Amino acid sequence: MQMENKNWHALEPDVVQSSLETDTNSGLSKGEVSSRQEQYGKNVLPEKEKTPEIIKFLRQFNDILVFVLLGAAVVTGFLGEYIDTIVIVLVVTIIAVVGYLQENKAEQALEGIKKLLETKASVIRDGKQSQVDSSDLVVGDILVLAAGDKVPADARVIQAEKFKVEESALTGEATTVEKKIQVVPEDAVLGDRKNMIYSGTSVATGSAKAIVTSIGEGTELGQINASIAEVETVKTPLIRQTTKFGQTVSIAILVISVVIYAFGYFVRDFDPIELMLTTIGLAVAAIPEGLPAVISIILALGVRNMAEKKAIVRSLPSVETLGAVSVICTDKTGTLTKNEMTVKQVVTAKHDIEVSGSGYEPDGDLELNGQPFDLDDDESMIDLLTVGKTCNDAQLYEEGGEWVVNGDPTEACLLTLAEKAERPIERLDVISKIPFDSEYKYMATLVDYKGERMIFIKGAPDRLFDMAEDTEFDRAYWDEKRKEIADRGQRVLGGGFKRVDASKETVDHEDVENGITFLGLYGIVDPPRQEAIEAVAACRDAGIRIKMITGDHKDTAVAIARELGMEVEGALEGKELTNMSDEEIKEASVHNDVFARTSPNDKLRLVKGLQQNGLITSMTGDGVNDAPALKRADIGVAMGIKGTEVAKEASQMVLVDDNFKTIYNAVREGRRVYDNLKKTILFLLPTNGGQALLVAMSILLGAAAPLSPVQILWVNMVVAITLSLAIAFEPLEESTMKRPPRPANVPLLSRYYIFRITFVSILIGGGSLIINYMLGDFDYSTDKLQTITLNTIVMAQLFHLFNCRTELAPAFNRHFFDNKIAFVVSALLIGLQLFITYVPFMHTLFGTAPLELQDWIYPVAFGLIVFVIVEIEKAISRRVIGNKDIH
Repeated sequence: MQMENKNWHALEPDVVQSSLETDTNSGLSKGEVSSRQEQYGKNVLPEKEKTPEIIKFLRQFNDILVFVLLGAAVVTGFLGEYIDTIVIVLVVTIIAVVGYLQENKAEQALEGIKKLLETKASVIRDGKQSQVDSSDLVVGDILVLAAGDKVPADARVIQAEKFKVEESALTGEATTVEKKIQVVPEDAVLGDRKNMIYSGTSVATGSAKAIVTSIGEGTELGQINASIAEVETVKTPLIRQTTKFGQTVSIAILVISVVIYAFGYFVRDFDPIELMLTTIGLAVAAIPEGLPAVISIILALGVRNMAEKKAIVRSLPSVETLGAVSVICTDKTGTLTKNEMTVKQVVTAKHDIEVSGSGYEPDGDLELNGQPFDLDDDESMIDLLTVGKTCNDAQLYEEGGEWVVNGDPTEACLLTLAEKAERPIERLDVISKIPFDSEYKYMATLVDYKGERMIFIKGAPDRLFDMAEDTEFDRAYWDEKRKEIADRGQRVLGGGFKRVDASKETVDHEDVENGITFLGLYGIVDPPRQEAIEAVAACRDAGIRIKMITGDHKDTAVAIARELGMEVEGALEGKELTNMSDEEIKEASVHNDVFARTSPNDKLRLVKGLQQNGLITSMTGDGVNDAPALKRADIGVAMGIKGTEVAKEASQMVLVDDNFKTIYNAVREGRRVYDNLKKTILFLLPTNGGQALLVAMSILLGAAAPLSPVQILWVNMVVAITLSLAIAFEPLEESTMKRPPRPANVPLLSRYYIFRITFVSILIGGGSLIINYMLGDFDYSTDKLQTITLNTIVMAQLFHLFNCRTELAPAFNRHFFDNKIAFVVSALLIGLQLFITYVPFMHTLFGTAPLELQDWIYPVAFGLIVFVIVEIEKAISRRVIGNKDIH
């Protein structure tokens, strides 16, 4: 929110102060803060309107299979079968409650992360500096900022001391931006407003004071947040597949029910009311009413598992989408790399020295040709290390087992380099210094060293080369060395010194214009994470392409991509993408893997191009400018540490540790979830198919219904809440991450799955009908006969569960006992069957009767027969089709 829309960057600080009615020394009074908060609101981005809890709950009923069930409940109510009606409604309600609870769990996990990431702001109010919640800031507040702070609102800089801000979250610019207080032209673009700081960015070095000019939705960040709503959201593959599957099943059930009713009425001359109840039983038998709840539970377990692996998923279907990902578009800095600058090479006039180790931890060595380097062999090496450590404003220290940097990362890595030397390198006292500035690209310090007064200098090699040319300096040699290092994708810094008179007390630019003794070059890189190298290789094995899309320079991007084992041929820059048509982008997005110096629009176009090629695309990002591409991607992945709130809101997943390996782990979990979903369908549908076949055959043969509608519903419910849950806990099969991603348009059920479901449905339904007919010749009551049939179908499903724990692999393998839940729910199911068989009030509700011990022979023997036959079928299928038609 703004008090008045002005170009604050074009106004002098005192004019800004006057316009916003504040004081740079004392700040706002407590009363004025309250007044402005009341008038302009909190410093927060507007949240989406929260869906009322009742709507969330009712939304769980929005499933075509549930609609068919509710229709059956209405019909049974009209026919006076109130127990059937109550049981059907109760089952549907249980399904809705489970789905609602699981959706809320996912939302709560994300809210917990958001609270962890809430920030504080340092302000001056009533003449005192204090910490307040960033949400309590108002326009006119005086911010006090230091290195490491997040900028909490848009503000005009009024004081700055070596003040640099990391603005990549907003502008995409990889390097830090130095901020000053001078006025800039009114028509300056966002990136050129050197006197403004913006919400969502962070302070890299130095300190500053600034007047808050905009808060909340009035900030630059807030305006981009509002525009994200215009980006189209893509439906997840699971939503598309289950919607189509539900529609197909429902239509098939309704058509079959009408045909069976007509056959029973016109051919078999059944009583219309009795036939209606039996046909409803057929519909209830065929509907997998437990499937929506089971899918929700499996996805919720995936959400929990991913959270334990540091990936927070915002919506349940996104878990499964991760399993379908065929392309991961990722940023470089901090995701594939450590985001910790590291000196990898030091070049002096005599030696090219390699530096082992990575990151800020001083664990590594100086090596020459693979052997430890002796500093006594090169005096200039000691001088160069001393220059790097002394001509340096950064601090490096260990805190809680982690090495922490305070200051510029490039300077911090020079401190780490000095610590890797075989002997202590002294950090000298600085008498006077010239701080680094992007205008002159070097830093100089006046020190006493080796009994002499000297100026130490470090900075851009070209600048130092110019200063050294009037000494014995071989510029051609050093230009070649600088190019060699740069070609490896490393950032190059130079170091040198100049002897001065012992009476000198200050240093200025004129002192270093010439006469510098050039010592050598540092080759600096942000090294790839070791776990990222491994994850990229694992993704390649899984058929997943990795696309590096970065704002960094092409040489650096190519060098890091090569270390990661990526394909670097044909690397493109943003300026090349800008000139491409949409059709050319579509081609480039598939055939090229490295994209450098990209803009937010480049990222969005690349994501669209990949999706137009039919690829399920994941996109990582952390900045406000990444939000449109994150929202457009099938899976947007935001960084939890350095990511902005806007990026997180636009994403389906948040990485707690900003690590590429976490994305791979999430994809792995997504594949496990999808496989278990399919195994669950493979397990559940034969239950419904078998029961539907049992009822349909009884009508076609003109016999009494083997089971009543409520008994059928009981089977569906107890199997859904016990056995089907077991498959959700199945571990990942060993072959899963060795196969390519499934195509985006692949149906939920493959040809083999359709065959298997049909085969087992006939096996269970036909076998149960044979047992029912066979026992009909004995002196059993209707209730007892139905109870035996009921238990026969349930036992067949119990044994069939162990068939479905693997797709084609044998049920008995070395992982047979890994899933303890399978045995727990099996015991629970047996308990529930004993409950419905022997408890009197259940006899009243479900029309069952107690069984003798010998009566259990039929259900148990049939279950064993089903298990053996299906294992034989799996063995034959393994030989005939292998894995080629399973998915």
